[in-house]
Amino acid sequence: MLRSASEKRKKIATTLAFISIPLSGFVTDIYLPSFPTMATSLGVPEHSIQLTLTCFFLSYGVSQLFVGSLLDSIGRFKPAMYGLVVLIISSLLIGITKNIQLICCLRIVQGIAVAFVVVSKRAFFVDLYSGEKLKHYLSFFTIIWSLGPIVAPFLGGYLQKFFNWQANFYFLAGYALLMLIFELIFSGETIAARKPFDLARIKGNYAMMLGDPKFLLGIITLGMSYSVVMVFNIAGPFVIENSFHFNAVTIGYCTLILGFSWMVGGIISKRLIALDFNRKASAAVAVQFVLISILFLVGYGYQQLWCLMLFAFVIHICSGFLYNLFFTQSLLYFPQHAGMTAGLLGGLVYVITSLSSFTLSRTGKIETQQDMVLRYLVISAILGVVIFSFVRVRRNAAKLAVV
Repeated sequence: MLRSASEKRKKIATTLAFISIPLSGFVTDIYLPSFPTMATSLGVPEHSIQLTLTCFFLSYGVSQLFVGSLLDSIGRFKPAMYGLVVLIISSLLIGITKNIQLICCLRIVQGIAVAFVVVSKRAFFVDLYSGEKLKHYLSFFTIIWSLGPIVAPFLGGYLQKFFNWQANFYFLAGYALLMLIFELIFSGETIAARKPFDLARIKGNYAMMLGDPKFLLGIITLGMSYSVVMVFNIAGPFVIENSFHFNAVTIGYCTLILGFSWMVGGIISKRLIALDFNRKASAAVAVQFVLISILFLVGYGYQQLWCLMLFAFVIHICSGFLYNLFFTQSLLYFPQHAGMTAGLLGGLVYVITSLSSFTLSRTGKIETQQDMVLRYLVISAILGVVIFSFVRVRRNAAKLAVV
């Protein structure tokens, strides 16, 4: 039981928990620069490769809806370790197969496995810490998670260049293996008291949580904030290679830059934690929408990769800012149901993201910068509507509290 372990071991386990947070980002982003090559190598259309990403997102999201409740009943540690084992095996299998249907199935399996690992590590912090220390750690989540989108595609671009797309999945297997070894040595169970797995209770708790309009609108905001980023992840590799005529290494650098911008957004959000929540959220989404509108208009007369990246950098900063802002707030709503809250929050965010990414891949070919920016514009507009609805609900709740 880690709760009764020495402070030194707790610190090591906490460091390992932070290291596990970028895992989902690595699983989704490391092979993005290889999208065009995978399509050619496997002899399938572009949308089939994009579907492998959607399969992971949907599986990862839906799994978290149930994983959180399950972890509150059976514990955190062993399920997370089994999840790492499954991730290792499935990554190796993807590397050796040439069948796109099997890859999609294995990505679904990976979504379930990563859900067990990530949800258990989110609950880890709520199990061991409380008060300001807990809030401090939670505010680092999206900043540390962004290391995945920063490092993974950059690394994936070079793995693609020197070895081929399969090397991305072999790297994932090695990453998961190292995590497994260190977790078995230094970490352990953190849950204080297991709760019986009661479907009626779980249903009631979910209804209670989703009945809170602030929590529900916060989840939708998180999903749409990440969906803005997914526009580039889904379409960027093909636009950069086919329209701007650059290779996988350049794609890797571009996604690294935008991953860094997401981290910058999270850091800014943490730095401005004392400012009014409603004003921060409203300002960020307004700036994002205006920038996308300007980029769309500029694109009719001028299209260059550097210009696209300059605008996208700030656009993604806004998304990272909003994600960090709403994630920290939403995860603190129901501390008495830590695993369930983490699972429901993360699950629905990825369900929303998977649906938006599937829609993006099915709304016609995205061949030019303008095709991609139009998708940015639509999703940012939806995000703006959701945030302004959230702000209105929050203000009304504040007025009622005063009365």
